[in-house]
Amino acid sequence: MSTTPTAIALPALGRPFPLCLPASLWSAALALRRRRPYVRHSRAPDLSYEFSVSRDRIFRKLASMSVPKKDIEPDIEIVEEDEEATLLPAEEGDAKDRLKQGESSLAVGRAAILDAAKHAPSQPGVYRMIDARGDVLYVGKAKNIKKRVTAYARPTGLDTRIERMLASTRALEFVVTRTETEALLLEANLIKRLRPRFNVLLRDDKSFPYILITSDHWAPQILKHRGARTRPGHYYGPFASVWAVNRTINALQRAFLLRSCSDPFFESRTRPCLLYQIKRCSAPCTNEIDFNEYALLVREANAFLSGRSKAVKDELAGAMEKASRALDFERAAVYRDRLAALSAIQAHQGVNPRGVEEADVFALHQQGGFACVEVFFFRTGQNWGNRAYFPRADQSISPGEILGAFLAQFYDDKPCPRLILISHDIEDRQLLAEALVTKSGHKIEVMVPRRGEKKDLIEHALANAREALGRKLAETSSQRRLLRQLAETFGLPRVPRRIEVYDNSHIQGSNAVGAMVVADAEGFRKRDYRKFNIRSTELTPGDDFAMMREVLTRRFKRLLAEAPLSSVAIAEDQPRGHEPGEGAPIILPSPESDATQDESPWPDLVLIDGGQGQLNAAREVLAQLCIEIPLAAIAKGPHRDAGRETFFIPGRDSFKLPPRDPVLYFVERLRDEAHRFAVGSHRRRRMRDLREAGLQEIAGIGPTRKRALLHHFGTLKAIERAAVTDLMQVDGISAETARRIYEFFHEGTA
Repeated sequence: MSTTPTAIALPALGRPFPLCLPASLWSAALALRRRRPYVRHSRAPDLSYEFSVSRDRIFRKLASMSVPKKDIEPDIEIVEEDEEATLLPAEEGDAKDRLKQGESSLAVGRAAILDAAKHAPSQPGVYRMIDARGDVLYVGKAKNIKKRVTAYARPTGLDTRIERMLASTRALEFVVTRTETEALLLEANLIKRLRPRFNVLLRDDKSFPYILITSDHWAPQILKHRGARTRPGHYYGPFASVWAVNRTINALQRAFLLRSCSDPFFESRTRPCLLYQIKRCSAPCTNEIDFNEYALLVREANAFLSGRSKAVKDELAGAMEKASRALDFERAAVYRDRLAALSAIQAHQGVNPRGVEEADVFALHQQGGFACVEVFFFRTGQNWGNRAYFPRADQSISPGEILGAFLAQFYDDKPCPRLILISHDIEDRQLLAEALVTKSGHKIEVMVPRRGEKKDLIEHALANAREALGRKLAETSSQRRLLRQLAETFGLPRVPRRIEVYDNSHIQGSNAVGAMVVADAEGFRKRDYRKFNIRSTELTPGDDFAMMREVLTRRFKRLLAEAPLSSVAIAEDQPRGHEPGEGAPIILPSPESDATQDESPWPDLVLIDGGQGQLNAAREVLAQLCIEIPLAAIAKGPHRDAGRETFFIPGRDSFKLPPRDPVLYFVERLRDEAHRFAVGSHRRRRMRDLREAGLQEIAGIGPTRKRALLHHFGTLKAIERAAVTDLMQVDGISAETARRIYEFFHEGTA
């Protein structure tokens, strides 16, 4: 007689589950086990799993039931297709009922948190607070999620910022991790991806430039690199500015004589280039140096940039002495020049610490409701520059809390040095260090220096933070004043909080691109820029009006889809259930009516680079979509003279502004930025097509002349930059052909 197993392990319970259940309940348990949980999964690779409240609750209920002695099946009917409705939490419905009953939104939020806390896990992890629209309000980490979430429901002791957050909360989601360190890393990742309104946000997060010494060629190249590190090689940085990278590369070329040319240029050389003549390259392209000697130069450069600068200098000094004793004075002079170049790299550059080989220095200063974090980078004992950040944070948040959140996001996608110096202590300093060690794989120390040279570095960074924040406040004040004047000049209903500027760029309709730039009280918001590749095949080539219609239609259709209708105010005469395009217009609310509008994607002014025709095209699009937004167009003056622009606004006659009017300068700056972005996007698209089609797109250029041009200049980029006289130096290129090549790259851009 075979034995039947008495228990099975179910993942939702983590313990043996009794098989001796009534058949109907056992069927229900298996059905629930096969079902997907209703909670959205935000699974981090190899370190978390989503906590499903409803399924866990049902399995625990089944596990705790007493098993009847007789096999009597209760009258239960399981309906698979209706399970989702029965499993969804009741918090949303309860919240609506409570609001209808007159309870305050804060009380409703606390009730939702208490309901979620009952089923929260008592483990490390990350929690997300969700509002009624499903947007994430806040992402936080905790050693014990249940205790942390329960603490939010306290009736007293919370500051205004927390109370505003709780008042908007309608649901919570949890992600459990194995350790608190993993929770910290996941929290930083989710904050950068979701950008919650109540978290400290790292606003300026453009990539840093690095120095790259490649390893995918027998003669490695040294070059500046920005972006994803996909090319094989050794990356050194970050540098605070491109200028610092270029300066360092120039000095390294003099010290190590590494090539900086591209691979096609390298392969096409038949004689050394100018860099060899001025002693900034060893010319491996023409075998002026053998493979072993060049490999030694590469190893020395990698060692120097890795922090072993003293050992490299000692080796060069020893080689120079040896050459001198052998009376090989020319070779000794080469070593002498390389030593001088290394000394120049390590010379005084403002602040160069003697006892700090590799470190990042962070100093925070708060003033006027704003915060500035100044970051200095030190590598190989050198100051590699600094950069100021202005994180978005409520003024009630302490400096230590801002700095802790900033550091976690800052190192989410950047390499960590072995020493991090900070101006204010943070609560989870040791936890942050452990998380960075886990991420980077080497020892990292996070410290607040109290004396000595490291303290001097912090003081220097604090002074720079104060100066940077002072400049930022002055610029912001000036920008807000200009926005107020703009509202008065254009007759806007309120001071614009967000301005979107649109422009098109093309050459006789080819490679047409539309561009949108965004500006607010703090300047240009480059992370919100968008470009639109014109897709329609029915457009007449060069039809600017049709291109503008396509760009605006795509932009605002997507905006209507992404921004919930609950976030815009519908006109009072509009019937319930109205959809865009069926009647009365949608009117955007004023920012004062709702705090959430501070980060609304809806513009308060749309500015078109063009005249009355472009303005009419924009009005048609917005009318078709039933959207009412203030519109304006700026047309260039006669002969494209700056200062003589004409403005067009619906319902008003066209007008000009006085030549010295600050509003005119401000609008010109907006227009010029949109033009720059549009032209740049168009040129990149055209160059990509040109690379695919080849130089044969230019009249008079066939395979032979194309080959001659590439042999002479090495790359297409060099051909684009060449002057007419330089192009004429190529065999087979006449003056007329050189002029056509030059005009192809430089003229005719709309």
